[in-house]
Amino acid sequence: MTVLRIFRKAVAASRGFTCRPAGRLSLAMLTAAVTFGAGVLSPAAADTDFNRWVNGFWPVARDAGVRRDTYRRAFQGVTPDPDTIRLMNKQSEFVKPIWDYLDTAVSDTRVEKGQEMLASYATELAAIERRYGVDREAVVAIWGMETNYGSFMGEHYVVRALATLAYAAPRRRSFWNKELVTALKILDAGHVQPERMEGSWAGAMGHTQFMPSSWRQYSSDYDGDGRRDIWTNIPDALASTANYLKRHGWRTGNTWGYEVVLPRGFDYGTVDEEKDLADWSRLGVRRTNGRDFPRPADDAVLILPAGASGPAFLMLRNFYVIKRYNNATAYALAVGHLADRVRGGGPFAQDWDRRALPLSRSKAKDLQTLLNRRGFNVGAADGRIGPATRRGIRAYQRSVGLIPDGYGSVALLERISSGR
Repeated sequence: MTVLRIFRKAVAASRGFTCRPAGRLSLAMLTAAVTFGAGVLSPAAADTDFNRWVNGFWPVARDAGVRRDTYRRAFQGVTPDPDTIRLMNKQSEFVKPIWDYLDTAVSDTRVEKGQEMLASYATELAAIERRYGVDREAVVAIWGMETNYGSFMGEHYVVRALATLAYAAPRRRSFWNKELVTALKILDAGHVQPERMEGSWAGAMGHTQFMPSSWRQYSSDYDGDGRRDIWTNIPDALASTANYLKRHGWRTGNTWGYEVVLPRGFDYGTVDEEKDLADWSRLGVRRTNGRDFPRPADDAVLILPAGASGPAFLMLRNFYVIKRYNNATAYALAVGHLADRVRGGGPFAQDWDRRALPLSRSKAKDLQTLLNRRGFNVGAADGRIGPATRRGIRAYQRSVGLIPDGYGSVALLERISSGR
């Protein structure tokens, strides 16, 4: 049995699956898989099996239109990427508080660099804004978030990373196969040379980190040279990002959201609800800067990323468009806030309560289990705090006289664990 087969079997077992109906991994097999993932064990045997897989994948690429010479060049000297193997199964137990995330993502240094880039590419960004109707500051903010304005685009050869995933990933194998074929077609068309096709361990590429399938659908040839080069041509990369946002529903002239102040006695049951801005205004919700909401009004969702003790926001459509880039509230909030700061805006008006620590995945499962036992039904204890869990948290909070903000914190878990 080759090392990578051992690795795949170890991964499957660790996730509750087995490669055969019966049988368990021996400690020696598991150790071998982990050792190879750490880059300690010689991968010679694994390379033989991987090379066999590469030869077997050629008909798939050929049928997709990839030329034989391109395929040979793309895979010349390629071996499995041990970093990809290690990282694809890494599940961090630690959850970074949103304020720590924002401290880094929207640092003064990143804001200043973003303003420099806004000035350096003023002509190109103005043209991109006119063409796609997406604010230039939002485009620059995504560039800053994804690669720190091109200073770090990843250190992995994309074909190697995707081939490793297509070969060894314990799940989503068909997805990785398709991404690999698309990457090979990008090379075949001459949009980038193999040695410049840099990206992340999972295959996200270029200045603004497109997966190959996103490149295929949304990349743009800003300068009309016949190539959509998001690796070395910055205007191409920025135009591609603007096109991505536009195609996912960006509303020209609208912002991403507003930091707001909630009135005394506010009904926290409306958190996560979507209402017209005029309706939120009638409920006493106000912008922190004292200005009125713009007209015509738009629909907005109220969110409290760290509970009632932290900032509150009304999120507009463009916030959820940003989430199509990375489906995380912290990410989209960081992009929106960085765009505002690059534009000249200030920090949030409300401070974060840095004592309100979020729950790790395992602790969130514990909270869900306890809520279910107490009769506050939240569904399966999966460690993901979604709408059902937030409803259960609010019900519990009301029952004990707490502000029903639906925020799952370490303090809340400690309280319910103590039986209070």
